[in-house]
Amino acid sequence: MDYSQFIEAKSQIGGDFGFDPVFMPDFLFDFQKSLVEWATRKGRAGIFADCGLGKTPMQLVWAENVARQTNGNILILTPLAVSYQTCREAEKFGIEVHRSGDGSAPGKITVANYERLSKFDPAQFVGCVCDESSILKSFDGVRRQQITDFMRKMKYRLLCTATAAPNDFIELGTSSEALGYLGHVDMLSRFFKNENGNAITAQYKRRHHGKDHQWFGDVGKWRLKGHAAVPFWKWVCSWALAVRKPSDMGFDDDGFILPPLVEHDIVVNAHTPRPGFLFELPAVGLREQREERRHTIRERCERVAEIAGNTTGPVLVWCHLNPEGDLLESLIPDSVQISGADSDDSKEAAFCAFVDGGYRVLITKPKIGAWGLNFQHCADIITFPSHSYESYYQAIRRCWRFGQKNPVNVTMVHTEGESEIIQNLQRKADQADRMFSNLVNYMGQALSVNVGNNGHIKGEIPSWM
Repeated sequence: MDYSQFIEAKSQIGGDFGFDPVFMPDFLFDFQKSLVEWATRKGRAGIFADCGLGKTPMQLVWAENVARQTNGNILILTPLAVSYQTCREAEKFGIEVHRSGDGSAPGKITVANYERLSKFDPAQFVGCVCDESSILKSFDGVRRQQITDFMRKMKYRLLCTATAAPNDFIELGTSSEALGYLGHVDMLSRFFKNENGNAITAQYKRRHHGKDHQWFGDVGKWRLKGHAAVPFWKWVCSWALAVRKPSDMGFDDDGFILPPLVEHDIVVNAHTPRPGFLFELPAVGLREQREERRHTIRERCERVAEIAGNTTGPVLVWCHLNPEGDLLESLIPDSVQISGADSDDSKEAAFCAFVDGGYRVLITKPKIGAWGLNFQHCADIITFPSHSYESYYQAIRRCWRFGQKNPVNVTMVHTEGESEIIQNLQRKADQADRMFSNLVNYMGQALSVNVGNNGHIKGEIPSWM
């Protein structure tokens, strides 16, 4: 391609393309109608609404509005197994959608898993919805780049997620870029300063070792510039709205009050100290923590099996290692494990069977099933600690969400050596509360930022060249 074609392939479509809604059904609550109206008028928007606030019906109504207004096709992208759940919700609300895994668009609104995105042609669609859009967080991720490129020229785009990762400003930047606003590097340059004093997020080199490709680099820590905190949050609220409960938008919380969350902390004693230690000490650093986790698999899994066996109702068990999942499945008779080795169809069938009561205990990893699925029928969760607050939060909110009728019990099983992981999780929880509070506080005080998209201006070659 020539240079002009190269620039065209990299540029985002500019301008606002929203319109007044042409379809607003009665099944939406008042605050949901307000969010859909705002997102429809924006054309390209993010809805950061907490678990159980109805992101699925909102994105379905948004997609229906775009389909009716443009007579074009809309693609809704979801995590694994959530496409089936989205179709069930659409049928309940009387909105016609079709699932597709082969790249076809059998109707105006098509639902597909992210894993199938490569099969679709963006030229077939006028709009796209990313459900659980925190998948965009990794600035160098292949999936993020694939999604951003897919939506680059679409007039209508919607991102939906429960919460961005705590203080993960990169995720806010990659979300902005996917919507066609500031790119994540532009965002960092404008509002942030890093410890290296530059605007480069990382220095990467690709090295070839046969067929292996590895990335090397160092990402600096970013902090808001002293004068930029308020403008930054106002800018985020120009393209995204965050809602933890309806009263954040001035509406009544009736029907959206969560049941109690009862957290249990179970400390398991290792049968023997880690190799090289005379007695048990907190594991320091990721290497020691990984050793601690692998060293105590038997003790921790046996305690989880004991707790699950003493529970009569459905139980959701989150693990992090394959040996943990295999051992738990062997120790808990009425359980099913969903592992990474299972096919997508097998995973989806097992998730649905758990929801429908086919299995009492579900064992899986947060990275497989912690996003988008609704398990309100289950009120007992057992988990091991993790440094990822987002995966922990999402794992808990599969059950503890608006619509849950019973108190939710969360049991964290860990050893004394994993105490630093628990402290890190609490620190990140506090950060997440501050970030969400900032987003809520500055809603309604939007600040637009000129992205400087002048790609339509034709360059001229100097006469002396």
